[in-house]
Amino acid sequence: MQTTTLRQLVTTTGPFTSVYFEDSHDTEDAAKQLELRWRELRDQLAAQHAPDESLDALEAAVRDSSRPVGRSGRGLVAAGNAVVVDEQLDEPPAAPVTRVSDLPYVLPLTRYAKPGLKYVVATVDQVNATVRAYDEHGGEIAADDVTGREHPVHHVRGGGTAQYPMRQHTEETIRRNVADVAEDVTRLADRIGAELVVIAGEIQGRRAVCEALPKRLREITQEVTHSDVASEVVLTAKQRRLDEVLERFHNALNSESGLAVDGLEAVTAALVEGNVETLLISDPQDATVYVGDSPTHIAVAEAELRTMGAREVRQRRADEAVPVAAIAVGADLVYVDSALTEGFGAILRHN
Repeated sequence: MQTTTLRQLVTTTGPFTSVYFEDSHDTEDAAKQLELRWRELRDQLAAQHAPDESLDALEAAVRDSSRPVGRSGRGLVAAGNAVVVDEQLDEPPAAPVTRVSDLPYVLPLTRYAKPGLKYVVATVDQVNATVRAYDEHGGEIAADDVTGREHPVHHVRGGGTAQYPMRQHTEETIRRNVADVAEDVTRLADRIGAELVVIAGEIQGRRAVCEALPKRLREITQEVTHSDVASEVVLTAKQRRLDEVLERFHNALNSESGLAVDGLEAVTAALVEGNVETLLISDPQDATVYVGDSPTHIAVAEAELRTMGAREVRQRRADEAVPVAAIAVGADLVYVDSALTEGFGAILRHN
């Protein structure tokens, strides 16, 4: 995931209260279940000595936000009386995650919120279309209804040369409608920098629109029968991105390019140099590191930080300190299911 929206965590003073939980609304009593779930989560956080002001801020965020549709999860991080992270998760955690600590805990965010993807979904027929654009968090940011020319849009059956003008008129009407839809899809896709376009509808209509798109958009377009499956297409595209990142990491790690490292010592050294493009995380368990005066003063041994001139050295959990250091250098964060040495790997910016 891109960390632009998380940069404020680097300069925010803790303690941080982090919570990740299921926020599904796919049953009639979903609101009641959420209320009960939040009470349990608040009790768990209070038992970890979360500040009351942070708990109140989190509660307001849970109660006042718009409700998602279907299965989903929620990730919230508060500091003081403010919520500094509020993200919908692509899939809910198997069990709630709560933590109160001096550093923000964002590892579950990388695990359950897949990489951002800007996309456009168009539901089309031979006459009309609804075109919607979504940001990298899945929020709708633009919507257009394209109304085409309705008569005639069906080919006239039967013989005789008298029917030729009517057929030509029908074909021209369809062609213009398709061109209008393709133009609108292109406009919205270019406006948001879409990385995926989904065209839904009956096969003749959607195929015509796809063929009318510029080549650069056809290359990122997928056709589906109904817009209801667009979310599945998006999730598949996100997973494909993760797979590509992992493949790139392993290829670099096994080559002589020097553009990938694994293990805490190598990863922290690269973070100190600001040389991490993408941080990969699997399961660091209870590993710890030492941090100094800034997030990128980080090492596996206290003596290393002393040589950097760090005045104050503190031991911190690696699953908190390493992601925060990556955010500080503008690196992407990616959670992977495959094992990494000591739970961390990195794709480097340069060797």
